[in-house]
Amino acid sequence: MPKNTATSGHSRKLTRIHKFSIAGVATLGAAALAFTAVPGNAQTTSEAVSAAPVVFSQSQIKDVKASVTDQLAGATVKAEAAAAKKKAADAAAAKKAAAAKKAAAKKKAAAKAAKARAAKAAASRSAKRAAIKKAAVKSYSNNLDGWIKESLDIMKSKGIPGTYNGLYRNIIRESSGNPNAINNWDINAINGTPSIGLLQIIKPTFDAYHVSGTVHSQYDPVANITAAANYAADKYGSIDNVNGAY
Repeated sequence: MPKNTATSGHSRKLTRIHKFSIAGVATLGAAALAFTAVPGNAQTTSEAVSAAPVVFSQSQIKDVKASVTDQLAGATVKAEAAAAKKKAADAAAAKKAAAAKKAAAKKKAAAKAAKARAAKAAASRSAKRAAIKKAAVKSYSNNLDGWIKESLDIMKSKGIPGTYNGLYRNIIRESSGNPNAINNWDINAINGTPSIGLLQIIKPTFDAYHVSGTVHSQYDPVANITAAANYAADKYGSIDNVNGAY
């Protein structure tokens, strides 16, 4: 009988373009089919034959190893590039966050400094107002000494000359320090304009030399002294120059 002819499978040449894995190559060569040929008039019988092992050349194995190595190397490069990109992005984000934090701290410090300056300025204005208010509400005793001192402060602010001694001396001579004193017997009284107050000033003179800021009354001690001192300054240079009736 003719011998059975076993036909081995044809292996495909591996190239880098196909990039088969070692597992894929092993699968292709795992088994082969064998066929048995018989004459045409004889009974045909199919028999399973043992698959012959596929043998690969060193060149093919080398190509596969190189392909896998290239793939692993490419994956490594990609991973390293991704890691480097992430690291750079993290560094940029950290730098941006640090800059924002620094800017916020600077802004906060500037706001704090501005607030401190505003508080200092407000305190300064408050102190000035307190000083002005204190000066404005300066109190004087309700007696001859207090009246003279208050009159002197007003005279100073208005530029009217005079001293404590000059005022005191003339007040004692004219009214003995009585703000309600009135002369009903001299020529002024006869003419209907009696001399009134601490410095015995008649109404026409008082009205003409009244100093703003004082009460418009001859009987008011401060108003009387200040108006009389203003009149004496105009007529005699100063109340200090008056040593008798004026």
